[in-house]
Amino acid sequence: MPKFIGAIDQGTTSTRFVVFDEQGAIVTYHQMEFEQHYSAPGWVEHDPYELLDSARACVEHTIRKMSIMGYDASDIQCIGITNQRETTIAWDTLTGQPLYPAIVWSDNRTTDTVKELAAKSEKGLNALQSICGLPLATYFSAVKMKWMIDNVSAVAEALDQSRLQFSTVDTWLIYHLTGGLDGGVIVTDPTNASRTMLMDIHTLQWSDEALSFFGLQGMQLPKISSSSQELGLISDGSLKGIPISGCLGDQQSALVGQKCFQVGDAKNTYGTGCFMLFNNGDSPVFSKNGLLPTVAYQFGSSKPQYALEGSVAVAGSSINWLRDNLGIVSGAKEVNELAAAVNDTSGVYFVTAFAGLFAPYWRSDARGTICGLTQYTKREHLARATLESVCYQSRAILEAMDKESGKPLRSLKVDGGMSNSDLCMQIQANVLGIEVDRPKMCETTALGAAIAAGFAAGVWKSIEDLDKVNAENHTLFTSQVTDKKRQSMYGGWQEAIKRSFGWAATPTA
Repeated sequence: MPKFIGAIDQGTTSTRFVVFDEQGAIVTYHQMEFEQHYSAPGWVEHDPYELLDSARACVEHTIRKMSIMGYDASDIQCIGITNQRETTIAWDTLTGQPLYPAIVWSDNRTTDTVKELAAKSEKGLNALQSICGLPLATYFSAVKMKWMIDNVSAVAEALDQSRLQFSTVDTWLIYHLTGGLDGGVIVTDPTNASRTMLMDIHTLQWSDEALSFFGLQGMQLPKISSSSQELGLISDGSLKGIPISGCLGDQQSALVGQKCFQVGDAKNTYGTGCFMLFNNGDSPVFSKNGLLPTVAYQFGSSKPQYALEGSVAVAGSSINWLRDNLGIVSGAKEVNELAAAVNDTSGVYFVTAFAGLFAPYWRSDARGTICGLTQYTKREHLARATLESVCYQSRAILEAMDKESGKPLRSLKVDGGMSNSDLCMQIQANVLGIEVDRPKMCETTALGAAIAAGFAAGVWKSIEDLDKVNAENHTLFTSQVTDKKRQSMYGGWQEAIKRSFGWAATPTA
């Protein structure tokens, strides 16, 4: 009998359900996009039910594909879940229904909320850093929940009546998939909880001090469980009775999927945003270079492992912007074709700071900026500048990581949608000057959730059992430009970054 492992990968712009075998090969999958809601400048929302429905639909489509291949749903031993992380859902504990649309991680409506919160403490933006490791920023979940309480009467009323449930996307999905009001499990894992600003990163418990700081006392919180343990059984559909036994935030899931289990291992995921994580062992490291300490994973009752993270808000979504907002490309394939048609950008730089800049800059006042335009500039140059923007921001993060570790990385593991582009990965190697290592199967975010679930279900029993998982046919990219050229390119980027600052209200120091 085959031993398959399923993974629901609920991302920012699409959801997929992927079925893997014991070697980490994809058996089959189904993916579907869902609607992005932009109700005001800088606002990004999702319909919580659409997130749930897309997950269920992907499962059923995948099971039908399996049946055509001669397999049965019962061949799936367990399910892992991985999800967009800081996206926040407020729902009613009495009805299980959302009280407001999900506020997405990249939403920046909370800029004024951040200023007000920073003014409460002598430490300003670092008011809670010693507890959760994070600065006050529009990025994180507690700030979004604070905004909802201040601006949405239904949410404030639910808090007053002790029926307000705080939720990230993993909790929302697991609750409904395991029965909802009929016995649904309300749970999260340390990787997701570590992105809320409400968890003590040292103890992996909710912090009363953090809850008090945000005025969230009395709010209902999910139980924090291990990233790899049985959480509950799926209550209906083709997977009824199959356990959910893995849960990881998407970037930590990619770290696990890339098998970055050794201190010093690093990966970069090119999705809607771009996220680089560096495994730093069993204690959190508080960065002096704009990086974020985060929980990498916790398997069973073992000690949690930690990572340093650098986050780029806009990566693949910049291609969607070229397609949907400007209408100058049909999609990622055309962006690559256009970018490959020119040898360089002819001096054009595109800073994709649509809602500010994340690591290592942390400038909420930055905005999208295109520099170096001339009469010679064509859409080919803009397409290439879009790819280069992601690569330059990744270099800035890598430089910060090198400063923290004191030992420069010599190889970077990559995955995610944009990593499928040979051109983009070659540009990345040129910009970094180190080896870029891409696995044959780039669905490593889903694979990480499957690994977490498989460990809990006994499919794999040790890290060594994973040696042959997704191990063959890696593609290695090495720099094809001189150091002088690389520094010249990056110097232009640094000047472009400076020009993006100050377009919105100045952040509180």
